[in-house]
Amino acid sequence: MTQARLVASTLDEETARAEVYGLLAALYYAAPSDGLHESLRVAVTEAPAAGALLEGSWSELVAAARAQSLSGIAREYDALFGGVGKPELDLFGSHYLSGFLNEKPLAALRTDIAALGLTCDETMPETEDHVAYVCEVMRYLIAGDDVAVANLTRQREFFARHVQPWLPMMCEAIMNHPKADFYRALAAFTQTFISVEAQGFDMLA
Repeated sequence: MTQARLVASTLDEETARAEVYGLLAALYYAAPSDGLHESLRVAVTEAPAAGALLEGSWSELVAAARAQSLSGIAREYDALFGGVGKPELDLFGSHYLSGFLNEKPLAALRTDIAALGLTCDETMPETEDHVAYVCEVMRYLIAGDDVAVANLTRQREFFARHVQPWLPMMCEAIMNHPKADFYRALAAFTQTFISVEAQGFDMLA
């Protein structure tokens, strides 16, 4: 993820969308690497067109990255999503959809992922309803080379079934947590982005 890609006018909209999903996957899967943290710190915050929908929340995310050290963000990630035993906040869709992990929403997601011809990375210990995995699937459906799978119809279907029903709830939970700082800004940006995505898919219906 390079520093200006979210607002670079030289990139088409689909590429920019895929870049955002890739960024979200990286930041929710683990605390940012040194390179990613530095990219966020030096990122351009002005959109090419005034009043762009993501500009405000993106600027706040960049400001949060600039305000916090890499080690501070790592400690926040562990405090919110890691630690021994049950984490303070869940990043799994089944939790928000059913109240429990490894429930029917996960089974439905696995069925749809298999239908897309995708398989889970065996080195990934988390289940497929982790927000990072879901974002990676969306990124593939936007930027993948197989047009039979990577197309707007599949994007809209997957988004409606496995993204829109629970990601806003996850964002609200993070934004309301007293220990969230950098991740409060990330959740606010995520919430805005998901809202923009929903509006775009509604226009296609």
